[in-house]
Amino acid sequence: MKKVLMLICALCVVASGTFFVANAQEEMTPEELAASAVSFRKALFRTIYFNLRPIGAMAQGAPFDAEVAQRNANRIAVIASMIPEVFAENTSEFSMIETTALPTIWENMEDFESKAQALIDNANAFSEAASTGDFNQAMGAFRAFGGSCGNCHDTYRVDEDE
Repeated sequence: MKKVLMLICALCVVASGTFFVANAQEEMTPEELAASAVSFRKALFRTIYFNLRPIGAMAQGAPFDAEVAQRNANRIAVIASMIPEVFAENTSEFSMIETTALPTIWENMEDFESKAQALIDNANAFSEAASTGDFNQAMGAFRAFGGSCGNCHDTYRVDEDE
């Protein structure tokens, strides 16, 4: 009984300490919120790229691995569902934050969200095609899948080649 009481007391002390530390922190400034949003976006897109890279390599001649292709496409579909959420914070007014996101995203959020949905739909279609084990069928679906990335980049991302 003493051990249980001591454990409960210890948990209360830890919980109250966590509460006070959390409340003692200042709220983030708008600039800090914007920088945080950009950081999350970059991490999200790096994760998509991490999963897309092996699929792209297969499209360019690396051995086709249907299991990897399907798994990674499924991951991308899930991750892509977060794209509209990580763009909820309009960061276009913060010029000191480095981002390739164009201000037109927040001017055309409905279209931006539809392009994110197209990525999800095309990733799922590719996953289904890859599940057959047929390279040609999977690569036919890959064209639309990869194209959905480009469609959004062409409209809502700074052209880094300029």
